[in-house]
Amino acid sequence: MILSTLTGRVMYVCKWVAVVPSLSLLGCQVTEVQPTLKNECGILRSNVDWSSRIKVLNFLSLAFSQKCDAGVIEYTEQAQSDFRDKAFSFSREMAGVFLSDGVLTEYVLESYERAYLSVLLAASYRRTGHVEDAKVELRRLDHELFAPLYNFGEDPVNLVLSAVLWEVLGEPGDARTDWFRLAEHTSSFLLHVSPALQAFAHEQVIRLDEGGRPTPQWQVYGVGRFPEVDWDFKLFGAPNGYFVIHPNPPFQESCVSETGLRLSTESWFAKIKHRHDHAYHPLLNIQSWIRLPIGVVYGLVPFSLGAGMAVGGCAGAASLGGRGSGDLCLLSNLGGTQLMQIAPTVFQNTVRPDLRHWELLPEAIVVTQESDVESEPCDSHQARLHLLVTRSPAPPFSH
Repeated sequence: MILSTLTGRVMYVCKWVAVVPSLSLLGCQVTEVQPTLKNECGILRSNVDWSSRIKVLNFLSLAFSQKCDAGVIEYTEQAQSDFRDKAFSFSREMAGVFLSDGVLTEYVLESYERAYLSVLLAASYRRTGHVEDAKVELRRLDHELFAPLYNFGEDPVNLVLSAVLWEVLGEPGDARTDWFRLAEHTSSFLLHVSPALQAFAHEQVIRLDEGGRPTPQWQVYGVGRFPEVDWDFKLFGAPNGYFVIHPNPPFQESCVSETGLRLSTESWFAKIKHRHDHAYHPLLNIQSWIRLPIGVVYGLVPFSLGAGMAVGGCAGAASLGGRGSGDLCLLSNLGGTQLMQIAPTVFQNTVRPDLRHWELLPEAIVVTQESDVESEPCDSHQARLHLLVTRSPAPPFSH
């Protein structure tokens, strides 16, 4: 409800904005939007639905895009605390194999989501002038990427964001650490750093080591919308049990220029894609294989009922005889066929993987030294979401 209300109000100002993540488009006239956004910040803060963790994460994306920094600071800290750890329950884990994956369990933040929450929080602290708090949050980001929790693993996107924010906050030593991790990183099954990104990071390490070169005036923003997560059933040859998980639409290619880069968030998608890998979450992998024969049994129930209705109905109609027997047999066949047709749906709904994730995220981030972002060769000219670092940040709204 809150998302649809806010979308409707902002659409009045920017009629060509098609989706919620593009509310911060630079094409909107700030003088007209600001009074509305100030009111919307109050509406946002009074309508947080903590019964759905995904809705809370989407709310934080929207609040940050609206520059509701007070709300972002308050609720991000609570989300970090409440959504961080996995609470195991033997009864829930056992009962869960008889239902769709994730029905009985609370959503637990992926490592990239924990880190990106820290990015948003650090950026909000910076926009409100709390520089030391922003630095504390960036140190927490570093911990979240490497903490051996239920969901673990670093990612290049958050390392880039952390490096740039450290530079913006005047800490080149900490920035060099993150750039060096990217420049010298060894790929693993959960993390891949492209050669182009490694080369870009290596240039930043050299620049920081020289010391005399001026610090770039970075600008950082997200573009596009994180794609939908689709899956297909494939019993043999799938790397994630029997799931083939893919983005819809596919991610755009990353880009590196002399003045910046565009880095897709496909590494975030990879964490969702590998969620059921035995090497990552063996419990989820085992549960998915146990759920497979249960799904077959569940699917056979409507199929058997439908077949019985069709055959039994026609047999009964034939035994009764009379003029209406043909119509009764036809109705039995129609009803039985309808029941049989839902069998694949029942099977798929039982065995489908838990693909819940933070939805209102950018498809890619753009990091540039250009004063005019339109001049950045790697800018994709998509809707801009999450203006993380700007030359002259607009004053925040606190109501």
